Amino acid sequence: MSFVQSKQSIPHSPFPIPHSPHIMSNEITVQVNGETHSCSFQTFLPDLLQQLGFNPRLVAVEYNGEILHRQFWPETKVQPGDRLEVVTIVGGG
Repeated sequence: MSFVQSKQSIPHSPFPIPHSPHIMSNEITVQVNGETHSCSFQTFLPDLLQQLGFNPRLVAVEYNGEILHRQFWPETKVQPGDRLEVVTIVGGG
């Protein structure tokens, strides 16, 4: 008995296929306060903040060099290589 392996044609894409170990694992890496963290590809910003132990109600976020207004957080999915600075709001007098 012999097996014949057929070749499937892959449609040509104008975009190069990146060679990254994270493609198949569905995980990406992002920088948060200068440290590398992993999360799933479809993670929304408030979920990432909670996963990292931040209370989303008590922080401000700089997203890739720009202050990201809170109204946009629920629709913001983190992307590979994003850089976030998370600052905790502290009250006092």
